[in-house]
Amino acid sequence: MAAQTSPGLTASPTASPSPSPSPSPSLNREQEERRELLSQAKVTWEKAAETAVGEVSGSKLVALELGRGRDGATASPDTSPSPGAPDTSPSPGTPRWEARVAAADGTLHRVDIDAVNGEVLRSEAEADQEADDKREVADRLNQAEQTPEQAVKTATDKVKGTVTGLELEENDNQELVWSVDVVNTDDWNKTTVDVDAVNGEIVREQADRD
Repeated sequence: MAAQTSPGLTASPTASPSPSPSPSPSLNREQEERRELLSQAKVTWEKAAETAVGEVSGSKLVALELGRGRDGATASPDTSPSPGAPDTSPSPGTPRWEARVAAADGTLHRVDIDAVNGEVLRSEAEADQEADDKREVADRLNQAEQTPEQAVKTATDKVKGTVTGLELEENDNQELVWSVDVVNTDDWNKTTVDVDAVNGEIVREQADRD
């Protein structure tokens, strides 16, 4: 006799597949996004920074952040991508490093890098930069005695994890700092460590558990 099948397996509304929102129910949305980003990203912050600086002769890193592309565009029509940039657009949501580097005169350039394969997706000067803004960027870079690498080492010696962002900026006390985001891959919480860009001391440490 043939085995009897249950008629409700496909017809019952209660048998619809689970949406499986998260493999780790204990993680909140932000933690899960960090986990997914870091599991997909193959390009380290160091490699992304090296690539970005290499796109603009004589430039220095100002900011770098790991995130997702909101669309598949590599650049706007009036931009001039790097000769090494791919002809095809990445899929929407592809992990990417968004970098900002500055030329010697303070002119900022945006460089987006595919965080999976390391290809340059966008390389262009930021539009409508005022002379005062350029001067401010150049002054900050001249004042910063700590390199991004030194700041990251200081931050990760204090807080163990993977770097997902850094930026040269002034804090609320008008101190010039490298603000370094470090994600702990045990609990996927992010901690921002502000490192004095002149003397290398940690001036703030703030955990983001949201």
